[in-house]
Amino acid sequence: MTTQTTTPTLVHTREALAAALAVQDVQAVPRTEGYAGTAHSARPHRRAVVMTMGALHAGHLSLVARARELADAVVVTIFVNPLQFAPTEDLARYPRDLTRDRALLSGPGLLGPDDIVFAPGPEVVYPDGDPVVRVSAGHIGDVLEGVSRPGHLDGVLTVVLKLLHLTRPGVALFGAKDAQQLAAVRRMVRDLDVPVTIEAAPIVRDDDGIALSSRNAYLSADERRRALGLSRALLARGGAEDIRATARAALAGTDVDYVALVDPVTFAEVPADFVGEALLLVAATVGTTRLIDNGLVEVGA
Repeated sequence: MTTQTTTPTLVHTREALAAALAVQDVQAVPRTEGYAGTAHSARPHRRAVVMTMGALHAGHLSLVARARELADAVVVTIFVNPLQFAPTEDLARYPRDLTRDRALLSGPGLLGPDDIVFAPGPEVVYPDGDPVVRVSAGHIGDVLEGVSRPGHLDGVLTVVLKLLHLTRPGVALFGAKDAQQLAAVRRMVRDLDVPVTIEAAPIVRDDDGIALSSRNAYLSADERRRALGLSRALLARGGAEDIRATARAALAGTDVDYVALVDPVTFAEVPADFVGEALLLVAATVGTTRLIDNGLVEVGA
């Protein structure tokens, strides 16, 4: 008696990806039952993609689980994109463990043999070296993360567009924790008529409230305690100026990068007399680790 494997197909090159996608197109027929034996209704999309930089955690896996619900077949990309790291940032020390990541992706309700893990190197994604033509995030990339990390969102959008072309999904899933990135991706897809649906997934938090992030592994016990100020800052309520002040106070013990209360679409700061829903974003460095968090708040309620 043979046992069906649930291990996804691992590919590293463009040619191997194209071949795996061709097999996926033939074999990944609409599934009425998950690999864990759980019944599913018909999926609205043929293929879903989840883009990651590896060092996977429960937040990433929640995206993959949602992708399984939305599509007949799933591609997960694992690529540490050098274009989105500044020279002073942690590209070299960013955690990489493909064996661990692939094992996590093979868990119950996640990837199966019809699904693909695409783990290219920089020479595969950028075969001619740093690309001459890149995607610009425009004004969304000039504020907040764009000030602290110039060119970061341009690098994100460039690799996202390339991976969308390479994987040809009907839907792409992104976590809400990187809210500015999510907004920039949505704007790029709309402005450039990219034929894909962008699906956002809620922030996944640990039991203590901290948003899951691969960078949390860098935190000492004391640094993690201070990092809880980011999620506590999101509890601020009142008028716009009260929210900004309360959130900043909650970040005591960290090196605050920014506290911003913005329009969720344009990322323009809301005025002091604003009333309605806004996005509260915080960024701070704890020890040597830079963290971000965000949440929607009712201003002036």
